[in-house]
Formats: sequence, structure tokens, C-alpha cells
Amino acid sequence: MNRYPFWKYLLILAVVGLGFLYAAPNLYKPDPAVQISGQSSAMVVGENVLNKAQEALDEAGIEYFGGEVGEKAILLRLSSIEEQLPAKRAIQQALGHSDYVVALNLASTTPEWLANLGASPMKLGLDLAGGVHFLMEVDTNTIVRTNMDGYLQDVKAKLRAAKARYRSVDLVDDREIVARFRDEELRNLGMSTMRKEFPQLQLTESGSGNNLEIRATLAEQEIKQLEDYAVTQNLTTLRNRVNELGVAEPIVQRQGRNRIVVELPGVQDTAEAKRIIGKTANLEYRMEAKPDALVTNKEFFEYRNEQQRQAYGGAWLERKVIIKGDRVTDARVGYDESGFPQVNITLDARGGELMHRATWKNVGRRMGTLFIESRFVPETTTDDEGNEVVVQRRTDDKKIISLATVQSALGRQFRITGLDSPAEAQELALLLRAGALAAPMYFVEERVIGPSLGADNIKVGVTSVQIGLLAVLVCMLLFYRVFGLAANIALAVNLILLVAVMSILGATLTLPGIAGIVLTVGMAVDANVLIFSRIREELRNGMPPQSAINAGFDNAYSTIVDANITTLIVAVILYAIGSGPVQGFAVTLSIGILTSMFSAIMGTRALINLFYGGRRVQKLWI
Repeated sequence: MNRYPFWKYLLILAVVGLGFLYAAPNLYKPDPAVQISGQSSAMVVGENVLNKAQEALDEAGIEYFGGEVGEKAILLRLSSIEEQLPAKRAIQQALGHSDYVVALNLASTTPEWLANLGASPMKLGLDLAGGVHFLMEVDTNTIVRTNMDGYLQDVKAKLRAAKARYRSVDLVDDREIVARFRDEELRNLGMSTMRKEFPQLQLTESGSGNNLEIRATLAEQEIKQLEDYAVTQNLTTLRNRVNELGVAEPIVQRQGRNRIVVELPGVQDTAEAKRIIGKTANLEYRMEAKPDALVTNKEFFEYRNEQQRQAYGGAWLERKVIIKGDRVTDARVGYDESGFPQVNITLDARGGELMHRATWKNVGRRMGTLFIESRFVPETTTDDEGNEVVVQRRTDDKKIISLATVQSALGRQFRITGLDSPAEAQELALLLRAGALAAPMYFVEERVIGPSLGADNIKVGVTSVQIGLLAVLVCMLLFYRVFGLAANIALAVNLILLVAVMSILGATLTLPGIAGIVLTVGMAVDANVLIFSRIREELRNGMPPQSAINAGFDNAYSTIVDANITTLIVAVILYAIGSGPVQGFAVTLSIGILTSMFSAIMGTRALINLFYGGRRVQKLWI
């Protein structure tokens, strides 16, 4: 009686051993570090960049160690987290702002043999270990200018159709369309046409003689709606991009009229996050310009591929755009017949219609895929008072990815070739799949977030958990003696299994999550208390010790399962309808319930069976 078969002991040992293995990485505290990577995933950083960064840190008097050159980035470990921001500024000044992304990081110190087994430390939320905070500003002027560019082409087309011959139609200061006419009759015709076709524009007359003007501007309400659209669209796109990065419990929310806050808890690769979040990547499809096309109707662009650029330089494309990247509904990485990376594109219905119409009329001509990347680069200048200030300078990089002959009319699905590497294809597909930004953004602020509740509060919280746990252990020993010792061992195993499961699943531990762990400790002990109380009751009723042990575990089992299942149902509901801290509490509680069922019932009984099983026992120390 009260003896487990050998295989069951082996199973328990295997589970506990795996728990120790996957909980072990949490003992290794990460090092504060600075990471350097290229603006593009295809860009390689090497030893020369590392040497420049090290020289910059030496000049700034910042201690560092462990300079590592990886496949995509360089990592420099620092002595303290307070030196991260000064180190970042020093490296940025030494390398320049345009070619490299310098970001704050936490470098893992997990031993390589553990990492090779897939073991990694548990993620901590912003309220425990902090994370990365980005404050980004949306360049709303861009979407207004883009909108006015569209109106400019439409105004020209409508005036020509109405026979309102104009001298010129130009966009002034990115916000005002000015149409010039030779006489009053033509201006009146132009005014009536524009008033009819563009009711959303505010029209005013000016000029004299043979230089009569119509000035068209967007109403303030219309501008506000465009700005709101840009910020809302960028919010949605950022959330999609953060989800693609796999960040646990991120915060992406609007702040003020044109700013967005992004908080990424427990991020390890902030350079990748910064590069993906901050990029404004888009596509344009244009036909190659004919040799006799006017210069005003075509533009020259270089190839993005280094080999093609050296061999051919670039090509002339028409100014007229067939479709843009906002018509893309899906983008997936694939490989062509020769094994080169490509991105398979799917357009929406309208995009497919426009693409089919353009290619049907131009079979045999070449069509160019233009990759457009806009970003803001910090630039240090001197103001009127002689003080150094950092301003954001916008750079637009437009290059040709591919220039291919149209063999037949295209539809909703086609592919982009001419990419340098699978990494570049993956990055382009991610950006297109997550959605195009409605307007460019630049980083106003980047910093590491400390514990939001303060280090003192966290220290007190951890101390309270330790005191509570110690009190439980002492009480179990005093009240239940040998059985209490078995329960304490099982409780320690339960906490290790809980940490191991959370590490494996990549769950984020927050301060409410710690509260869930404390509740789990109480519930695990509560199960043992039920079992031990039942054993005492059976002994008082005159049952032999071995039979009392067996009856205590068997009879209390159904009660324990019922109590834990009802609590698990509540935890699942909390996770389903809650958010943030509530979900953090629900996750730890749910995992804790499952691990406590194993440790408090199976683990405790295994220990009791090892001590009392198969022996003649006259008295139980309980």
C-alpha cells in the first residue's frame, strides 16, 4: 500500500528536472548594452564599425566590455544601465546618424548550452524590469502635401476638359494650388469648374491684368480630418508591426494631436524594433518612360541592387503612378526558379483593376517597381544663440527594385524580384503586410523605462512574498511535521515549475502577476492542508496509518480538483475580458493552478510514499 510504480517516480523526476533546466536562465541577470545595426536588414556592420564605436566610448570615458560582431548587429556591453544613453549619444556622433541604428539593449547572459536547448529567461513587464519607450511624431504636413498633389493633377485634368485654358497650375508652399489665366472669361470658367468639381476646396480670386489667379486651399476642418486619418492609420500600422515583432503586451497609443507613444516591455532587440517601427516603406509601380518622353513627364531613379547600379546606373520612369503600396493586402516571402528571394504580392480589388488596365495596354514595355523609404534623421545644428540643437531632417530614398518586361496583363497577384537577400525580402514583406504608414514619423524621444511603481515598491513587494512564503513553510512544519516537510518541498517545486512554464511560453511577468503567484502558493498549500486534515480525521476514527494515508489522498482528491477547476474558469474569464495587469494576474494564476495540481497531489504523495510506503508504521508524524 502507498507505493508508486517505478515509472511514475521517473516521470516526476523528469518533469522536475526539466523545470529546473528551463527555470535556470532566470538566475542570470542581463547586461545593459548598446546595439549597432544597419538601417536596412541587408546592410552588414563589421569590425571597422566596432572599432569606431569603441574609440567613441573610450573618448567619452564610458566603461564597456564584450564587444561582439554578429551577423546583423554589433553589441557592446556596459558596466551599468545609467551609461546606456551617454554611450548611445557618443556612438551616434562618431558614426553619423544616417547609416546606422544605435539602440539600447539588454544582452543575455544565459550560458550557451542552455540557450541551445531553447531555454530563455522569463520576460518582465514594464512595472518590473522596464522596457523601451518611443515617443514618435507624425509628419502630418506630408499627408496634406500628398493630398494637394493629387488635387493638382485633378484640377489640371478638369480645367482641360472644361476648355478653361490656363497659363500654369502650380502647388505653392505644399498647401495651396495656384491656377493662372490670361483673361477674366477664362478665369470665370475655371472658377465655376473648380467650384463644381472640388467643393472641399476653398477658392479665392487674385491678380490683375493678364495674370489672373485662382487660389485653392483645403478648409481647416478638412486638414484636421486628414491629420486625424494619418495618426489613426499610423496607429493601426504600428500595432500590426509590433505584433509582427512578437512583443508581449505592448502599448501603442495616441498622445496629443500628432504624437504616438510606443512602449515595448522586455524587448531584447530594440534595434530591430526601432528599424521596423520607424520605417515608412512603400511601393510604386510605374511604366518605363519612352525615349522621346518630355523631361517633365519622367524621373530618373537608381537601382537599389548594388550590382545593377554599377552595371546600369538607373532608369527613367514615368511620373504617372499605376498603383501604390496601400493597395497591397498580403505580402509573403518566396523563391523563384533559380532560388533567389522574392515577395509574392496580392492586391485589393481596385488595385488589381488598375494594374490589369495599365499592363493590358502596355504589353511588351518594361514596368518598374520603385521602393520608397522615408525616414527622419537627427541632425545637430547651431541656433542663433550658439547652442547646439538637434533637428529632424527628412530623407527620401527612392530606388528601383526591379524593371521587368510586361509579358501579359497582370491581375491581383504578382511578384517582386531583384532583392539582395532573404532578410531583405522578409523585411519588405513584413512592412507591406503590416500596412503602409499614412505619413512619415520620426523619433522624438527614446528611453529605457524603469519600474513604473518605483524600485522601492518592487523591493517591498518581493520582500513581502518572501516573508509570506517563509511563514507558510514554518507553519506547515509546526502543524504537520514530516508531512509538512513534504508539502514544503512540493511547494518549492511548484514555484520552479511555474517559472519554467512561464519562461517556455514567453509569458510576461508583471506586478499583478506576482500577486497571482502568491495566490498560487496559498492554493497549493491549501490542497495539502485538505489532504492532511483528512488523514488526521481517519486516524481519529481508528483507521490504521497506512490506510489513513491512502484514504486521505483519495477522498480529498475530488474536492481539490473541483476547487481548482472553478478557480481556473475564473482565471480564463479574467484573461478573456481583461487587459494589461488583469491579464498578467490571470496568466500566472492559471499556470500556477496547473502546476500546483501536479506538485501538491502527485509530488507530495510521491514523497510520503517514499518515506512511509511499504513499511509497518505504528504512528504518523502529522
